[in-house]
Amino acid sequence: MRLTEAALKPRCCCLINEALFMTVKTLNDLFIHDLSDVYSAEKQIARALPKMARAASDENLVAAFNQHLEETRGQIERLDELVEATPEVKIKRMKCHALEGLAEEAQEIIESVEKGEVRDQGLIGAAQKVEHYEIATYGTLQALALKLGYTKAAKLLALTLEEEKQTDVKLTTLAQAISTVEGAAK
Repeated sequence: MRLTEAALKPRCCCLINEALFMTVKTLNDLFIHDLSDVYSAEKQIARALPKMARAASDENLVAAFNQHLEETRGQIERLDELVEATPEVKIKRMKCHALEGLAEEAQEIIESVEKGEVRDQGLIGAAQKVEHYEIATYGTLQALALKLGYTKAAKLLALTLEEEKQTDVKLTTLAQAISTVEGAAK
């Protein structure tokens, strides 16, 4: 199988079009790009979490999704605060296609797996994929903010990064707690 030239062309997963990627020439441009990407991701997460909570059967998982929704809303507010505190930064309108794909995976689990433990485990896995994406993104953004001298932004990003790490640990704990022999056999 031969790869076409288009398949070999570097592509950013979170851009509206290639022209936007071409504007990334400096670390500040990259910071703005990644910040815009995660802003879109957080908005998508805020829309997906209520669906995931309704689809879950374990009451602790439902509570965790609802709690994370509130946390996500706070993270969006924190991103707004970051932009207000950093005049050099203006978020661009874009769509995070990586998160869009992860949200589609969660929706496929909801639609194709019967409600119960197996679906709950699938939803936890889908949520952890999102958390890992966010951990990577917020870690990169924090490092860029420090390099660019955006001290307040770096502190705000560190808070969110820590929240994402804690959510990942909570999800792992939930996955272990709701695991049963019956669910493993199915």
